Amino acid sequence: MTQRIGTSPGALKAGKALLRSLHVPGRPLILPNAWDAASGLLVEEAGFPVVATSSGAVAESLGYADHQGAPVDEVFAAIRRITRTVSVPVTMDAEGGYGLSAGELADRLAEAGLAGCNIEDTDYAGTGLVDIVVQADRLAALRAADPDLVINARIDLFIAAKDHRAVLDEAIERARAYLAAGADCVYPILVRSADVLESFVGAISPAAVNVAYLPHGPDLPALGALGVARVSLGTGLWWNLQAVLRAKLAKFAAGTPPY
Repeated sequence: MTQRIGTSPGALKAGKALLRSLHVPGRPLILPNAWDAASGLLVEEAGFPVVATSSGAVAESLGYADHQGAPVDEVFAAIRRITRTVSVPVTMDAEGGYGLSAGELADRLAEAGLAGCNIEDTDYAGTGLVDIVVQADRLAALRAADPDLVINARIDLFIAAKDHRAVLDEAIERARAYLAAGADCVYPILVRSADVLESFVGAISPAAVNVAYLPHGPDLPALGALGVARVSLGTGLWWNLQAVLRAKLAKFAAGTPPY
């Protein structure tokens, strides 16, 4: 049986240490992202040592859009149901921080029993990305507010870029700034090219890099060979299961038993 981590201050600190220790370049931590207590428990029962959440799946399951469309209180209530249910550390996709100060965010994360979080550098109050210096300062403030929190700093530069190689230098600059500010891991989301990933990982080695597992991208052994330390599914499971459910409902609506 899995040993319960728990959410007392001492147990939570141990959970943070465990989560941090699982970020090993070349032997990536695999994170199938959950969205509620039931899916989180299934992740744990499958043998994964950590439960991660997907902001998109959590928001959709609550009836809101991704990208900070869900009220922050509802989001954290959903996350607390996951941490209350599972026995392993939980890391939350906290989007851009919901407009909370670093201290407020750190408090909400601790109250929810979370060992880690993702922080995105998309500017949800405006357009484009948060300035590198501003984002680094935000990460430094979050690190100061909770020295033990496992911070995964997402780099959103590749989302809108048509040529990922053209923005690689800026992505590396952001990664180095975020790591210097106290991030434990950096996450160049939506990079599918093995060549771009190899260049990115090599430029910041031996720092931990999180990669999204994507169709037509490198498989898990290849990602390990590239030196990746963490692999996420993001909203992948959620959308896959929605497609399955939609097909079953269509069959049932047509008069065919769904199972």
